[in-house]
Amino acid sequence: MNAHWGEIAALIAAAFWTVTALVFEAAGRKIGSLVLNLLRLILGFLFLSTFTLFYRGYFFPIDATTEAWFYLFISGLVGFVIGDLCLFQAFVMIGARISMLIMSLAPPITALISWIILGETLTLQNWLGMIVTMAGISIVVLKKADRSSRKGMFNRFRVGLPVVGLLLALGGAFGQATGLVLSKFGMQQYDAFAASQIRILAGIAGFVLIFTFLRRWRDVFLAFTFRKAMLQMSVGSFFGPFLGVSFSLIAVKYASAGVAATLMSIVPVLIIAPSAIFLKEKITIKEIIGAIIAVGGVALFFL
Repeated sequence: MNAHWGEIAALIAAAFWTVTALVFEAAGRKIGSLVLNLLRLILGFLFLSTFTLFYRGYFFPIDATTEAWFYLFISGLVGFVIGDLCLFQAFVMIGARISMLIMSLAPPITALISWIILGETLTLQNWLGMIVTMAGISIVVLKKADRSSRKGMFNRFRVGLPVVGLLLALGGAFGQATGLVLSKFGMQQYDAFAASQIRILAGIAGFVLIFTFLRRWRDVFLAFTFRKAMLQMSVGSFFGPFLGVSFSLIAVKYASAGVAATLMSIVPVLIIAPSAIFLKEKITIKEIIGAIIAVGGVALFFL
């Protein structure tokens, strides 16, 4: 089991992000995704800093090398800011379902980039596990359109989805993949929690510039009037930017970036059960089949 610490950390990160997805969805409806992104990073940084103060004796990652700061900061900008902005805009243009399907390309993109930058290679079994897992996720994400929208969906697919929307979703996948590889390259043997601090600081800096440019600071202050959304955002920040991001870096530290990215991408599968239990959503046969296939793919990484 010791040989699979990275894979285990990736699955734990996916579980944390599942919790985050559930509470952020509710909070985002009240305060907006852009405001949510900034506030979750700020609160996540405070959680991280408090933890590292007791865990490492540093509230701020002042012991990181200049090289670590550079690559981790760029990783944060690419992953948290550019990647997320592309993905959220893709949601608007082509829908969350197709966007998440394209996002399932993140693991092979991660594997390709990590091969180019880090020289990492995957075994045949790793590639098989990756393909099976992504196939299961794709089955879960792809849902049949209802009767009222079938005609429109058919026409839309016949003439093709908006190219800009597809490119934005692909940009989200590249952002996630590049951010993960740069994190591993910059982190080396540095502490994963402290490395997360640097990445989150980069994300905060990026969103501060965006809010200043768009003159949207009023929205940020207005968000504090929604107490329930603030509570949901706090819970999501604890499990996402604090625990989820930190465990994702532990994952890439001890496992290949491609394998870690694949295991962390199973959130659409993990979210099925809590959605049915807490949100009373109906589980379809297709989702069950997709989940079984995805779990089978995950199992291949541990054989």
